[in-house]
Amino acid sequence: MSLWTRLSEIVARLPLAETVGSMIDRAGTVIRETLGADARRQVSFTISMIALTAKMAKADGVVTADEVAVVKKLFDVPEEERRNVARLFNLAKEDVAGFESYANKIRRLHAEDPDLLEDILDGLFLVAEADGVVHERELAFLETVAEVFHLSPQVFSQIEARHVRPDARNPYAVLGIPQGSTREDARRAYRKLVGENHPDRLMARGVPPECIRLATDRMARLNEAYETIEKELVAG
Repeated sequence: MSLWTRLSEIVARLPLAETVGSMIDRAGTVIRETLGADARRQVSFTISMIALTAKMAKADGVVTADEVAVVKKLFDVPEEERRNVARLFNLAKEDVAGFESYANKIRRLHAEDPDLLEDILDGLFLVAEADGVVHERELAFLETVAEVFHLSPQVFSQIEARHVRPDARNPYAVLGIPQGSTREDARRAYRKLVGENHPDRLMARGVPPECIRLATDRMARLNEAYETIEKELVAG
């Protein structure tokens, strides 16, 4: 049974008046009781991403076509499953509950897999930058989510650095090293991050294969940062 079939079955069982907040609670119970470890991580990750992505897309006051397009690319959903996934997205978008309550539920849902919370924040940044700029309200949203997830300011800054405009991106911040680090420092940090963020490692943590864009985007930005530093240090 595919990830999307499992997710659709959960969504299809929900009463029409169900809120996403109560759905997250209900889904958490179903996931724990009926799925194996790998499927449990993948389904809970996907529910979390769709719910917060919908709130993220509306954080600046409007859900743009660019943001919806990124959601579709981030999640490669089969045609036959799109209606149920769209229902989940629309429920979250229209739900009056504050996103902080979602974030708290999601933090508890992933209590055993805290690294997934960084992956969720990374995906939210992809949506935020879809229209070409991370708006102030979106950034405030992301900062609050990071706080609720108990992510450190250093982790937040490193993720943020990957998603600013290419012409303003600080390659040292992307690799999590201080400005002026040596070539060896850069190489060591780069290799460590590549090992931690290789698509295979993300899948092992619970990021589903259907969300491969998250992994490939992250690797591309790490490669870009390292190449920029290499050129700068060789030229210097």
